[in-house]
Amino acid sequence: MALHGMLLPQKLLLGALILVATAASQPDSSCNNTCGNLSIPYPFGTSKGCYLDHSFLITCNHSSGTPKPFLRSSTIPVLNISLLDGELRVPSLVAHDCHSESGLRVDDFYTWFRMSNFTFSYTKNKFTVVGCDTYGFIYGSGKKNYSTGCTAYCDRVDSVVNGSCSGMGCCQTPITEGIHNFNLNVYSYKNYSAVRDFNPCGFAFLVEEEAYKFSSLDLKQLQNRKYVPVVLDWAIGNQTCEEAQKNMTGYACKAKYSYCYNSTNGAGYRCNCSTGFQGNPYLPHGCTDIDECKTPNRCDYTQTCNNFLGGFNCSCLQGYEYDGRGTSCRAKVNQSKVITFALGISIGLLALVVGGSWISWALKRRKLLKLKERFFKQNGGLMLQQKLLSHRGSRETDKIFSVEELEKATNNYDKSKVLGQGGYGTVYKGVLPNNKVVAIKKSKISDQRQIEQFINEVIVLTQINHRNVVKLLGCCLETEVPLLVYEFITNGTLSDHIHNKSLASSLSWEKRLKIATETAGALAYLHFSTSMPIIHRDVKTSNILLDDNYIAKVSDFGASRLVPLDKKQLTTLVQGTFGYLDPEYFYTNQLTEKSDVYSFGVVLAELLTGNEALSFNRPESDRNLALYFVSAIEEDRLLQILEDNIVNEGNIQELKEVANLAKKCLSIRGEDRPTMKEVAMELEGLTIMVKHPWEKVDLHTEETEFFLDGNTRSFNIDVDIGCSSTTRYDSMMNQVLEPLDDGR
Repeated sequence: MALHGMLLPQKLLLGALILVATAASQPDSSCNNTCGNLSIPYPFGTSKGCYLDHSFLITCNHSSGTPKPFLRSSTIPVLNISLLDGELRVPSLVAHDCHSESGLRVDDFYTWFRMSNFTFSYTKNKFTVVGCDTYGFIYGSGKKNYSTGCTAYCDRVDSVVNGSCSGMGCCQTPITEGIHNFNLNVYSYKNYSAVRDFNPCGFAFLVEEEAYKFSSLDLKQLQNRKYVPVVLDWAIGNQTCEEAQKNMTGYACKAKYSYCYNSTNGAGYRCNCSTGFQGNPYLPHGCTDIDECKTPNRCDYTQTCNNFLGGFNCSCLQGYEYDGRGTSCRAKVNQSKVITFALGISIGLLALVVGGSWISWALKRRKLLKLKERFFKQNGGLMLQQKLLSHRGSRETDKIFSVEELEKATNNYDKSKVLGQGGYGTVYKGVLPNNKVVAIKKSKISDQRQIEQFINEVIVLTQINHRNVVKLLGCCLETEVPLLVYEFITNGTLSDHIHNKSLASSLSWEKRLKIATETAGALAYLHFSTSMPIIHRDVKTSNILLDDNYIAKVSDFGASRLVPLDKKQLTTLVQGTFGYLDPEYFYTNQLTEKSDVYSFGVVLAELLTGNEALSFNRPESDRNLALYFVSAIEEDRLLQILEDNIVNEGNIQELKEVANLAKKCLSIRGEDRPTMKEVAMELEGLTIMVKHPWEKVDLHTEETEFFLDGNTRSFNIDVDIGCSSTTRYDSMMNQVLEPLDDGR
């Protein structure tokens, strides 16, 4: 009895402490829940005791006469607070870059934004670049470091489309999740010299996608706009719902009829009222019942609406009863008459349903057949059939597949069948009825103006029977976008084998030289041996596939172009992958076979060094592998950058030979580069030396001397760029540093 008397005061004291702690985390009636026109719901508040913790403090500043809300004690104004969505809107600065008529930078502003507790919404914000000679970068940090970029280009103001940010005057790209902080930078390629009369500046900003619509007027007038709205995601603490519920005194979902859900953008959780309730779930009595019966037409005219806690129902009025299904009401009638009438109606309805279903099925089938026929004609199916008939007997694998065949082969394009995704489409693994495994490429877009070129390309590719080119087995033209069917290559990409540490160790120098030789031979075949020369235009290690025997297969002809025999070059919009992109093509828009030679030079540099073509992990001056590689050769530092596991005393000379060949391929001017046929001959000679080192192979024939400066064993080769200096090389290459992962 005495012990019970001692414990009772302790229990009362503990209960009082818990009650005080709970009350301290809730606002009282004296809390101000507005500041100017802004409504401030709890857990936000303007004074101590009125907010959940300091991260939810809203400072209401009255110094200007009109109350203005700011986030915590910062200078960041608050535009809107959403309790239901867990969002906060604030203004974000616009970065800009302006140049004078002489080309000098006269006004530039690079912006940054730091948020310690909240994250930038990756679903509602877009990184945006506006300009006609502009590229910008965003560098973010938080859950992980992140960077991306965007390029906007146009040559005249009437070429842009209002409301469109697809690259002409305006470019938009999403950001990743978990970003707390970001920096923005914006630059010009040519100091706006060609577009200054209608676009003297470039702009970059993170903005709520729904709040910004691009207009051609922005090319000039955006300079007068300092801020754009950006959406922040807020959450409670850094625990999950399960962790927070273990300590109920600190659990924020106080309302009786509320539930907790985890944040999808960073740590923490949020609360919401349960179905049938509305209000503030962070207050003890914040979720109140919704009276659904106050909404018009909740029940039909034969029913009355009955509201209850969390929901409602409808009941029949007097003189009515529930029908057989119990979902609606009907007037009470004689049961025998009802049965007779219902039987007649049922038979009639059954006949109507059966007849209607058959007619509907027939109409749908007819509509589907017409749609497939329209797509077939639209995609040049008749033209392709005629040309295939004229090439009958070329290859037995040439085939036009039906849409049903390919849907069955890919299990209706199931996500588990995806082999990879790129700028031009998605590649699926498929199994044909004869158990042949194939790769099916489903493009993202279709340009009707290029259908004839597409058909010609299919015809040419079906004629290619080269050991080191992925075979095109056929296509399907019954869908809105044509589908291409290729042979399936089993061992992944060359990029995987070079940059994956576990795979790179087993990729010996002999294998690398063999892969380079086979790839060069395939490209030389495309340039010189097909009925119409083909420029691949996207040569890179991720487009070189390997089979189980490490035989190279050049793939992905989505960006390729056919070159008429009477032309040496094509004028096209620049496409390709930054890091591999020919700088001469980038600046002139003149595509030649030498553009593939430059890209192949980058592939050789990757094989020799194991480095990526473009990497932000290297110093800024060395981010571009082509520039870094050429500089290392000119400074006699080749052995320092070669991958360790391919170097031994017996192959130093071979490595130098290939390095010098790669350097020649990476010449700035296309006319200074060898042809792919010459590159293939040089690599074949080196391959023979590796296989049979006792044989003396003459690499200085008349066919190779003129493009190797007469001395293929020289370690340092001067780069002739027309001005006796490497300054132009450095500046041009630095300007072509990629703003994006994929330059397509």
